[in-house]
Order: sequence, then C-alpha cells, then structure tokens
Amino acid sequence: MTLELRRRQFLLAGAALAIPGAHAQSSAWPTERPIRIIVPFAPGGSTDVIARLIADEMRQRLNQTIVVENRPGAGSTLGTGLVAKAPSDGYTLLVSVISAFSVGSTLYRSRIDWDPDKSFAHIGDILRTPYALMANRSAPFGTVAEFIAHARRNPGLAYATSGVGSIPHLVMMRLARAEGIQITHVPYRGGAQAVLDVIGGQVPLVLDGLAAAVPHLKTGALKGLGVTSASRSAALPELATFVEQGVKDGVVEGWAGLAAPAGTPRPVLERLAAALRDAMALPNLQERYRGAASTAGSRFLDDMQRFVRSDAETWRPIVLASGATPDG
Repeated sequence: MTLELRRRQFLLAGAALAIPGAHAQSSAWPTERPIRIIVPFAPGGSTDVIARLIADEMRQRLNQTIVVENRPGAGSTLGTGLVAKAPSDGYTLLVSVISAFSVGSTLYRSRIDWDPDKSFAHIGDILRTPYALMANRSAPFGTVAEFIAHARRNPGLAYATSGVGSIPHLVMMRLARAEGIQITHVPYRGGAQAVLDVIGGQVPLVLDGLAAAVPHLKTGALKGLGVTSASRSAALPELATFVEQGVKDGVVEGWAGLAAPAGTPRPVLERLAAALRDAMALPNLQERYRGAASTAGSRFLDDMQRFVRSDAETWRPIVLASGATPDG
C-alpha cells in the first residue's frame, strides 16, 4: 500500500468518525444549560416585549429555560457584537434588528468587526412594523400628497425624527430625493420627544413607528398623513399608504428577528425555527401583534438570511448619502 493511499484512508476514517460526533453534539442541545437571548435595546419597548413573549412560548416547546438579557448601546450594535463573538453552540441568541443590521453595519463600520450576513445564522423574523407620517393639527396639509405639494411651494419645511441616521431620517431623506423637495431634518434623541414637539407645534411633521403613533392618531392629537406599509394597517384602516398616494418605493417596514452566531449546527437552527414559527402562530401572540400595530414574521432560515443580506445592501448607500456619523 502506497503512502498516498494510506493517507487517504486515514482522512476518510477521520471524516466518518467526525460526522456522528457532530450529530451527537447537536442532538444533545439544548439540555446542557439555559439559552440566552440578547435584546440590544433597553427593556420596555415593543421589540423587547414581543421578544419576551416569544421566549416564554419557545421555552415550553424546547423544554429548556430561556433567559432574556437587555444589552443596549451604540445604536443596538453593542449587544449585536456580543452575540457575534459568542460560541456557535445554540445557547446564545440575538434579537436582530434593522437599526443594527441594515443601518448600524454601515453607520458604525469603523467600530464593529462583524458582518450582518457572514457573522450570523439567521433563524427568522419575529416582528415587522411600518412607519407613520404625522403632522400638527394646524398643518395646512392632511395627506402625503398634500405635504409633498406644500413642500415644493415652501422649501425647507421641517420634520422631526428620532435621530440622525435613524430609519425615519433615512426614509424622509429618500422621499425628498425621489420627489425633488427640500425639507429640513430636526433630529431628536428618541421618538417620544419628537412627537411631543410636533403636538406642541414646535415642528410641523414627524415620522415615527406606527405602534407609537396609534394613540396620538386615535385621540386626534396628531393628523395622520400616511403609513409606509404595503397595505393599510388594521390598527388604523382609514390611514392611506404612501403607495396609494403615489409615492414610489413607499413601502418600508422596521423589522426584528432571531439570530445565532455563524456556524451554529443546522439541526439546532431548524429546531429553533420550528419553535419560533409555532410561537408566533399562537392566538395570544397574534393579538399582541395587533395591539402593537405590527405583524409576525414569515421568513425563516435561508429566506431570512437572504433578506438580511439584501436589506443591508439596500440601506448602505442611503446611510452613506445621509452623511450620518456614529456621533450624530
């Protein structure tokens, strides 16, 4: 027997031994220890609430303790980076969010060492929510189309958002370029104060998440001009979409998902995806989504991986063109 033949037999034997071992490791999951889910936001927001509800339901389906930890900071890239560096064993997961993966991966590019696609195995999306354009009650326009016409006649019209480089900022910037209007961005440190100042008349317009907008629109504190969903929201069926009002590329949804570090065994990912799918389909979860003016996700595993890759590429040139920096 030649030396080369012996080497090949040795490699084949090693590969045969490695496959059962890998299977045993993934099939033993998740019995060794509790699973951690990192939420890159502070507690209390809609994404955090939905993540905790889903974790409770997945816990029952996996028969294992799931601990939710909040690790906010750096535009949600801090908690994201922690999971990117975690072992690929299925015991550390991440609530992936658009602010980190589609915006932060470009905005913080000099400060992070992870990639939205290559550093993660995406399990599924858990939440989708559109944005609402709202105006002070005395504003001389009541629809998106009327706002655009008014802005053409009055360059420099101000609008508020939750901050420089936020999705609302980027949406309004893209809208202004598409419609050929000049509007002035007034950034705030969070959407709540931005909304309050529009109610008070300090700024005429604000774009914010629909979940946060619903109470103000239902009480009449603000006028709803339009929503960025593909179809009208059940929470506010009278509010027309941007698309209905002739805005090209007017569909924008914020999203959150569930992800694991890249290299997590496929059987583990499949069990997590199955548990996630079952949890989101439960009537009590569906009711919570409706209450938050949001919808459950429908992308899993390879579909979600492709979506995250594509969404990051879609927003990258918009983030760069905005001139936003990590320091505002």
